[in-house]
Amino acid sequence: MVPTPIQAQAIPPALEGRDVIGCAQTGTGKTAAFVIPMIERLAALPKGQPQALILAPTRELALQISGAIEKLGRSHSISATVIVGGSDMQAQIRGLRQRPDVLVATPGRLLDHMWNGTVNLAPMKILVLDEADRMLDMGFAPQINQILDALPIERQTLLFSATIQTDVTHLVQTSLSGAVRVMITPASTTAEGVTQTVHHTSSQEKTKLLVSLLATERGTVLIFARTKSRVDRLGQSLEQAGHRVAVIHGDRSLPQRLRALDGFKRGQVRILVATDIAARGIDVANIGHVVNYDMPNCPEDYIHRIGRTARMKMTGRATSFVTFEDRDQLCAIETLLGNSLPLAEGSPSLHDRSYVRMTERPRGDRPQWGYQRRTKAGIN
Repeated sequence: MVPTPIQAQAIPPALEGRDVIGCAQTGTGKTAAFVIPMIERLAALPKGQPQALILAPTRELALQISGAIEKLGRSHSISATVIVGGSDMQAQIRGLRQRPDVLVATPGRLLDHMWNGTVNLAPMKILVLDEADRMLDMGFAPQINQILDALPIERQTLLFSATIQTDVTHLVQTSLSGAVRVMITPASTTAEGVTQTVHHTSSQEKTKLLVSLLATERGTVLIFARTKSRVDRLGQSLEQAGHRVAVIHGDRSLPQRLRALDGFKRGQVRILVATDIAARGIDVANIGHVVNYDMPNCPEDYIHRIGRTARMKMTGRATSFVTFEDRDQLCAIETLLGNSLPLAEGSPSLHDRSYVRMTERPRGDRPQWGYQRRTKAGIN
């Protein structure tokens, strides 16, 4: 198998035991870029206790990494235990008693085990921070700092992400020593195979527009909404429209989330509706279309969201619904990308002079926005 660019450039220095910072587009094989050298180095060490720790922001990503270790480490008898919130603590303790080589964890649950005395980080030789920027975005900085303090100073540290933001700089400076930087593409680059379009609409028209778009295609679709309640409501609306739908967000139990992902991967459901919890850590082959039903608050999350399609040099589509209130988020995304996102055919532009903002129309206590076409006689 031919290695991807991130693998070809990151694996050699990692095999030498050097610290590595890796940045590349989603879907380019970053997981294997740190799992392969980690397995090779662990295979040369005495067994009997965990000696590598991988931190990930979400349960789904942790489970995906564990699956990669199970597959790639089988020939070297390298094993891993997953330590994440939302699953049975006692089952995790039983897994730790099996003396795995690698711990794959989310920060909060790992700290629970540290405080209970069921995890000792002193023997760790390798630390991997996967999607470190996302962990910081999710408010894990205090937990990460506590974990770093418990780790030995003499260790190898690998940091990988699709975006390296400025707030990761301090973490990098304190955690890595003489790191090799592997920047395959600029930190704000999207996959080449993604066709991106924008639909300007109103909040009231989003679901109708989405149902219309879904009626024209038959491939798998991943839809992002801003909140847990909106995910649930949108999932119900799409089911009522006759679609096979699963939903995933932070209030769903780990078994529920795993069933939703498994059904999506197996094609039992065509549509997955999710919060940003699914922007990273979902490795589903051939997702044909990513829809930003709600625009992300963080422009970097746009890159991660649409990176769920067009993985490993495939092609895919990314569609974003933009309301008048979303104009700042759209501007931030376009600034990050360095170019404007193309309008979908027939969609009005927020900046088009032939369209004007409507006056506020009270509905309850919230103003409603929409668009009307300007004509020679005035406004239709």
